[in-house]
Amino acid sequence: MWPESSEQPQKLRTGLTTGTCATACCVAAAQRLLNGNNAHACSDLKERDLPQRDLPQEVSVKLPRGKLVRLQISDLQRVDEQQVMASTIKNAGDDPDVTHGARVFVRLRLRSQPGVMFKAAEGVGTVTRDGLSLGVGEPSINPVPRQMIRDHLEQAAEQFGYLGGFEVAVGVENGHELALKTMNPRLGIVGGLSILGTTGIVRPFSCSAYIASIHQGIDVAHANGIDHIAATTGSSSEAAIRDLYGLTDMALIEMGDFAGAVLKYLRRVRIKKVSLCGGFGKMTKLANGHLDLHSRASSIDFKQLAEMAGNLGADNDLIHQVLQANTTIEVLKLCVSKEIPLADEVCRQALAKARSMVPLDVELEVWAVDRKGRFVGSAFEGLQG
Repeated sequence: MWPESSEQPQKLRTGLTTGTCATACCVAAAQRLLNGNNAHACSDLKERDLPQRDLPQEVSVKLPRGKLVRLQISDLQRVDEQQVMASTIKNAGDDPDVTHGARVFVRLRLRSQPGVMFKAAEGVGTVTRDGLSLGVGEPSINPVPRQMIRDHLEQAAEQFGYLGGFEVAVGVENGHELALKTMNPRLGIVGGLSILGTTGIVRPFSCSAYIASIHQGIDVAHANGIDHIAATTGSSSEAAIRDLYGLTDMALIEMGDFAGAVLKYLRRVRIKKVSLCGGFGKMTKLANGHLDLHSRASSIDFKQLAEMAGNLGADNDLIHQVLQANTTIEVLKLCVSKEIPLADEVCRQALAKARSMVPLDVELEVWAVDRKGRFVGSAFEGLQG
C-alpha cells in the first residue's frame, strides 16, 4: 500500500526507471564477469576469486542526458562460468508507480558473437501485436533502455579488452502479476511488464509511463486498421461506450485523467473517429479547458456550471442551488429535475475544447456518464472541411 502523504507541502523525490535499474544490473554483472580477465573471447574467461568487498555493491549509470546516478546492487551471484545474475530494488521516489519496490534483475551471459542480444526473463512481457516501437516477438524492453544497456556493456568490454558479445535477459520479480495493473495486456504485451524509460528518471506524478501507454494504445489501434477508438476516464465510461458501439478491447483507450495526452497525440496519429467518454464531473473540467482532469491539477468550477445553467434557462433559485452544491452529481440532479440539459451543454463545450486541438479530418464526439455508467449527455459533429 502506498504510504500516506504529508499534509504539509514537501518537495517530491524523483526516482529511477526500470530501464536504469536494468542497466545498473548489467554494469554490475559485467564487472563481475570481466574484472581481472584478459577477455578476448568468452571461452578464454575463468572465474577469479574476488573477496566479497571487491564485488560491486553500488554502480554508476550514465543517463541519456548525461547525468551520473548511483544504484545499490542487492544481489550478485555467478550462475556459471559464462553467466552472472544481478538485481536491484526499484525506487520510484514519490511517484505512485506500480513497480516501486520491485526487484529488477538481469542474467548476463557472455557470447562469442559480438553485439548484444535481448531476452525477456521472468516478469517481462513479449510483444504480440503490431504498432509498438518493437517488433512482434521481441521482449518488451523499450529502445532507450536497450541503448543504455548497449552503451554501458560496450564501455565495459572496451575497459576489460573483451571482444565477444552479451546476452541480456531482463526480468522483474512478480512482474506477471504487476502487469495486470497496467495497460500491457490490452497493448498485446503478454507475460509481464515493459522495461521503460526515456530520460532514466521518474518524476513524481509526471505519469510518463501512463501517457506512453496511451500513445502506444493509439499506435496499436491505428496499425491494426481500427478507424474508431474510444478514450475513457474509467471503467464505467469504458463499459458504457464499449457496449454502445460494440468496440473491441483494442479500440478502447484508457486515458484516465490525461485527456490532453490523447488530444495532442491525434495530431501525429490520425484516427477516423474518436469518442471521448467520461464521468460528468471529469467532462466539466474538459469543458472548462483543463487537459489534466485529476483533482491535483484542476477543480470543479461551480460558477461555470451555474453560468451554463443560466444560459440554458435556469431561474435564479436553481442558479443559487448550483453555486451552493458540493458535487457535480448534485448539480446534475438539480438541473435534470428542472429539465435543464446541462450535461449536453457540458459535452458541447468539452467538444469545442477538443476540436481546438485535433485536426479537422478526425471526427469527434463527447459522451458523459453518471456514477452508475449511464449516459447523461452527449455532443456530436460530422467531418469538417
